Amino acid sequence: MGDYMFKNGFPFINDEIVNRVITLIPQKTYRNITIRVSNDDINYCLKQTSLSFPYRLYTPEIEDSVLLGLNDIERTILHCIYTRSCDGFIREKHIKYLLTSNFPEWSIPYIVKVCDEYVIEILQTVYDHLKNRNTDIFKQFCKENWRTFCKSYNHMVSYWNEFYRDDCYRYEDYVGRKLFIDCFGAKRTMNCIDIN
Repeated sequence: MGDYMFKNGFPFINDEIVNRVITLIPQKTYRNITIRVSNDDINYCLKQTSLSFPYRLYTPEIEDSVLLGLNDIERTILHCIYTRSCDGFIREKHIKYLLTSNFPEWSIPYIVKVCDEYVIEILQTVYDHLKNRNTDIFKQFCKENWRTFCKSYNHMVSYWNEFYRDDCYRYEDYVGRKLFIDCFGAKRTMNCIDIN
């Protein structure tokens, strides 16, 4: 994958800026994993522009001191990249940074993607930050990527069923459902069963 592993994930940003940020990511990997990123990519469209990024990043987190030396755009790129970390605590930390900043529209794919995963604390964080905001740009993004959004919805439901059903028996009360309906524009009767 080389140093351009996320270059297709930021089509609205100058390549030189993205490449400069990517070179800051540590070269070593977690626990002797031989790859820095997964082979499978996430693909979206944003304003009719294609973008893709690896499903997982297997490198340690960048030092906070390095983050402090970056400008807002560079820092936001790194926060987006680290929402793909194989470590749920790192994903949660960087999604919080994104949501507490004036995040740009091009970061929305990273925010939405992290919400179809199994870490309920991340779902709660995203919901808490978005529930009282105008989320029309999220809804438009999800509508533009409806097929992929349906898969994300199905993932979210399956994780509730597998991990959280005992603690939250009523699906209607599950934070993932609230997030997808209230903030992302999912329908109460999603017709996503047959999406592969």
